[in-house]
Amino acid sequence: MDISEELAPGALGEIVTLHSKFYAVHWGFGLFFETKVARELADFADRAAENDLILIAHDKNGVAASLILDLNDPISEERGAHLRWFISADRCRGTGICRDFMARAVAHAEGYCEGRMWLTTFAGLKPARHLYEEFGFTLASEEDGEAWGTRVREQEFRRLRIKPAV
Repeated sequence: MDISEELAPGALGEIVTLHSKFYAVHWGFGLFFETKVARELADFADRAAENDLILIAHDKNGVAASLILDLNDPISEERGAHLRWFISADRCRGTGICRDFMARAVAHAEGYCEGRMWLTTFAGLKPARHLYEEFGFTLASEEDGEAWGTRVREQEFRRLRIKPAV
């Protein structure tokens, strides 16, 4: 598997497709979700900065996983870096790619924003939640909402800087 750290031509569409297909099959999300991902990812691509972290895994079938750590999201404020578009194709589950990407993201955040990170998700994604918590994220807020185009239990996780033992 090859790892890219840039948004090469075609990457945006493949990341949107990966999200759209996964969440349609497993959660019943529709066109609203797909256009939201496409719009927000395109907005990020227009303002991406050198200190942002882009990780895209490619295999013979195309984009296999992605993670973007958005250090310049205008809505982040004190929450730090915004962890976004973190997903792996079903064919990559159990390969360790998500754990590797998360470790890289945490290291990047440690270097740029004292390890502070945040993400939004929804209840029911147990393997993802387990990984977030393993890397120091805690549930900061939770409420019913329709940000993804269907009613789910929306969650925000935050990671504060984990201070090393003295």
